Amino acid sequence: MPLLTGKNALIQMLKAEGVEYIFGNPGTTETPIMDELENHGDLQYVLVMQEGVAMGMADAYARATKKPSFVNLHIETGLANGMSLLHNANAGGTPMVLTAANLDIRELARGRTNLSKMVKELTKWSTSVTHADQIPSVIRRAFKEAITPPTGPVFIEFSANSLDDETDVDIAPSGATYPLLQPDVNSITKAAELISNSTDPIIIVGDKVGESNATLEVVKIAEMLGAKVYASSYAEMNFPTSHIQFKGAIKLGFPESHNTLSSSDLVIMIGKLSTGYYMFSEPSLEYFDKTTKFVHIDNDGNHIGSTHKTDVGIIADPKVAIKKLTDALETLLTAADKISAKNRRELLAIEKEKALKLSKNRLDKTWNDKPMSSYRMMHEVARSLPKNIIVSNDSVTSSDALYDAMNFDIPGSIYGGRGGALGWGIGGAMGIKLAYPDRPVIALEGDGSAMMTIQGLWTAANSNIPVVYVICNNQSYRVLKLNMDIYKDVVLNDAGSHSEYLGMDFETPIDMVKIANGMGIAGKNIEDPDEIFPELRKALALEKPALLNVRIDGSIKNIPT
Repeated sequence: MPLLTGKNALIQMLKAEGVEYIFGNPGTTETPIMDELENHGDLQYVLVMQEGVAMGMADAYARATKKPSFVNLHIETGLANGMSLLHNANAGGTPMVLTAANLDIRELARGRTNLSKMVKELTKWSTSVTHADQIPSVIRRAFKEAITPPTGPVFIEFSANSLDDETDVDIAPSGATYPLLQPDVNSITKAAELISNSTDPIIIVGDKVGESNATLEVVKIAEMLGAKVYASSYAEMNFPTSHIQFKGAIKLGFPESHNTLSSSDLVIMIGKLSTGYYMFSEPSLEYFDKTTKFVHIDNDGNHIGSTHKTDVGIIADPKVAIKKLTDALETLLTAADKISAKNRRELLAIEKEKALKLSKNRLDKTWNDKPMSSYRMMHEVARSLPKNIIVSNDSVTSSDALYDAMNFDIPGSIYGGRGGALGWGIGGAMGIKLAYPDRPVIALEGDGSAMMTIQGLWTAANSNIPVVYVICNNQSYRVLKLNMDIYKDVVLNDAGSHSEYLGMDFETPIDMVKIANGMGIAGKNIEDPDEIFPELRKALALEKPALLNVRIDGSIKNIPT
């Protein structure tokens, strides 16, 4: 075995694992790594000015490529800056290898922070490297842990001495392939029997559907059953939005969603049964009545049976499980069952048509609003985009308008942040572009979320990553205003009271274009909706990063139907 320094062994292992990009912001403890990188021009270091940008990039890149990304931050200070978006990666199960260098292992008396303990709650696996000869085996395990279902972020800290010391090491990648987790035969049988007896089934899809490439299988079983389909999360394309059976997002835990689900005799959940709205849900209120049968499919056993009474839990890869479930149902469904499913599909087609008319009516009624409505903005954006566009969605309260204006029927056509921490989109869009260099990428950003990681515009310019950022600028944390109204209604039972919305308005306007210009990116302010089409087309044609700051209505009012 060759005699290598720990820092050389680290870089050699990254190349062996197929890493192309290192997302990071270095500090003094990372000096050995940066020194070694000078000898390896085939590894691209993507420099960020704020750690959240690196985390957003790595999160999106890993999800788009379906392979682990690699991030290197600086000791406890830089690592702490990245932890909010590490929460997102952990909540979404992103395969990411996060690292930071630390003081020499002998520096205990001088206040050496235990970095691996610091991030343990937000990672699948967290460990410390204290000697050079540990590096290859720990890197191998880290990449294996990150990509093995259930996937998730892992963390490694490197002591300074482990990077500079020499040792005999064997450079070899993890290399193993992992067969898809197969479902238990008895569970499939029990679930199929339960489902075949349903007269009004509902399917809830999570991002695991998109991650496991199970969309076609889910569409097939939904059509077979004539089931309504809701999304608990839509951070990836997990069900075609134009499909007649797709009913849109559902906020689990709210009284209205409880009523919707409880009206069904069977709910099938594919992925994590969770909600981002715990503050306004009722802890004592189940997501649906106990009389409603529940079948839960996920490749993470920790999510099954953890919060709700589960009649059948299937721990398996969703694509495999749905395929086997569909095969079992083929033999169980009677001619009468198939006629009933057909009738349900016909009713859902009528409901879909009504929903489309309501959407058009909403757009028509807000067409001439000044400032323009988010619905008018998204309509103009949608008609400006090429067919092969990828949308990075961090538009927060403008998301409803986005889904009104655009359909997402192709896997990989949309990505969004997961977990609730703001700031994902500025870096996330760049990570998507690095994963899909031959496709245009547009980032739809709420102004509040964009400001969390606005330094990422510099990275877009410095690394020439041609993302077009479109800021949905309502000069406020509008999501907090909406939540305040829900709080008064649901928690305080005082829907008629007025709120001052303290700490939720940007009274001093943020000049996004000047910020973009200052970081080397061309920008344009837009208040007239008729300008969106030509300016967006122009920005996309540049093949350079650009920003359009679109002023939209941020008031809290009833949206017309």
